[in-house]
Amino acid sequence: MSNTTQKIRSTLSAKWPEPIRFADAAPFLIVHLACFAALWTGVSRRALLLAAALYVIRMFGITAGLHRYFSHRAFKTGRAFQFILAFIGQSAAQGGVLWWASKHRAHHRHSDTELDVHSPLRFGFLFAHIGWVYTASRGKTSYDNIKDLTRYPELVWLDNHIYVPALLLSATCYLIAGPSGLVVGMIWSTVALYHATFCINSLAHILGSQRYDTGDGSRNNWLLAIFTLGEGWHNNHHYFMASARQGFFWWELDITYLVLRALSWTQVVWDLKPVPEHVLRGERGGRQQNLPLYGASSNERDS
Repeated sequence: MSNTTQKIRSTLSAKWPEPIRFADAAPFLIVHLACFAALWTGVSRRALLLAAALYVIRMFGITAGLHRYFSHRAFKTGRAFQFILAFIGQSAAQGGVLWWASKHRAHHRHSDTELDVHSPLRFGFLFAHIGWVYTASRGKTSYDNIKDLTRYPELVWLDNHIYVPALLLSATCYLIAGPSGLVVGMIWSTVALYHATFCINSLAHILGSQRYDTGDGSRNNWLLAIFTLGEGWHNNHHYFMASARQGFFWWELDITYLVLRALSWTQVVWDLKPVPEHVLRGERGGRQQNLPLYGASSNERDS
């Protein structure tokens, strides 16, 4: 039996640290069941195009916004585009912007230890993939590590109204393509976004290659990088999380970074943090040395 097969089997049989609350998980299950409503609404060409567009746009909202900007402050932007990124990212119905950033920062601080919120190596694939979200302790928001974000009242409001962006987008989909637009355009793309994003928490710590010694299970996976616009270069990211670029080398496709570079030409975003040469050579030194810059907001330009 190969090491990979053994690792997969061990993650499937790992003991969950705490039970999930099924009442909280009910909306997640209902959204999946709602996908079958396409049997009645049909699948129109317009709805499929809408689903593809919403997948890409909202994935960018997650990768560039919720992850690289809000969680890691890997570039700077004005207050208006900051809100746009938060709104688009939150329209994927993966929790509030502050919740998302807080949990991700906690993951990096304790990656693949007992304190990690979603380690597949410690708690198994299913718990890391989705189970942790609906537990009493790990699913609760901690504001201690996001004080640089809570000073913005519009972000606090958005985080307190988790489903507003998704509901507004759902109504828009219905107006564009009718019932099929709602089911196929909105719900199908939302479910696809769920599992593509969650695979970074689960599969990207099990399957792939490790260029750098990060002291955890983070791995580079080219296939996940395609589906997540560059997030699959996870070992790179865990080695130097401060960079706006996760595909460190030219052959590592990172669509999110390419879009950010294009936006920087018009000054919509700026100060994209690069990958230093000593990091590329593997000379960073010290596990988890590059934690998010929690106090960097004083250098931002409000607009």
